[in-house]
Amino acid sequence: MITIAGSINLDLVARVDHLPAPGETVSGVGYVEAPGGKGANQALAARRAGHSVRMVGCTGDDTNAAAALSLLDGAGVDLGAVRRISGTPTGVALILVDAETGENQIAVVPGANAHVLDGADGLPLSAGDALLLQMEIPDAAVARALTASRAAGAVSSLNIAPFRPAAAELARHADVVIANETEFAALTREIGLADDTIDAQMTRLAADLDVAIVLTLGADGAVAATADGLARAASPAIEPVDTVGAGDTFCGYLAAARSEGMGWPEALDLACRAGALACLTEGAQPSIPQRARVDAFTR
Repeated sequence: MITIAGSINLDLVARVDHLPAPGETVSGVGYVEAPGGKGANQALAARRAGHSVRMVGCTGDDTNAAAALSLLDGAGVDLGAVRRISGTPTGVALILVDAETGENQIAVVPGANAHVLDGADGLPLSAGDALLLQMEIPDAAVARALTASRAAGAVSSLNIAPFRPAAAELARHADVVIANETEFAALTREIGLADDTIDAQMTRLAADLDVAIVLTLGADGAVAATADGLARAASPAIEPVDTVGAGDTFCGYLAAARSEGMGWPEALDLACRAGALACLTEGAQPSIPQRARVDAFTR
């Protein structure tokens, strides 16, 4: 079982001629609403990778809640640990996507996500389970989940996105830490790691924190630093339509691959191919590919 404790949002996505500079108004060329939230996105990715998945999170009691959960429900994700918080809105993400390059800008309003794991409910974890976390829920919730994972003998992965300084301490309690280049740079600055090559920084950080460090590099693939050394995977060459959700797809597929017992090179390769496919369709959850499509996708 893969358990995801994290955010559940409704994404409001506008495609624009170009991403605006501060104070600039730009013209939109399209608009959609779709389920999102880093936690929910990663849960759906792990489910579409072929695994049993449990979602732990919160929504409001508003009309956005059903829409935010619709694809998780339809995919058969266990939603028994999702709480509805009275008088609180479901989280939303306001997303602008450059219609030409696929790059994006995102603002997240957490709403009910601020209440994840703030009650008496515990995390339903067993030895050998996988736990996947992100930073769109409160630091205290992430810390509580990591403690529960360690006590249960589960394997925890922490995606330090969006980055906050607390990630430096929280990372010490995870088994796997996943970051993109911006988040990794922020983590090394927060910890005070000396300037060096990225490979050297990853190796040093993995040893100092006693974790596996996974770095996503966009079109350049991904690399993992573990006690056994460095492992790499390339990303297929694509023309991206929309990069929203690609990182979450990578995380969900990586958790699935590792749960299947794949080694790091094979797991990174599967996750990179899934993330690349996610860039070919608009939206976060609508873009997450099914496992058969990922398995068939070659460079």
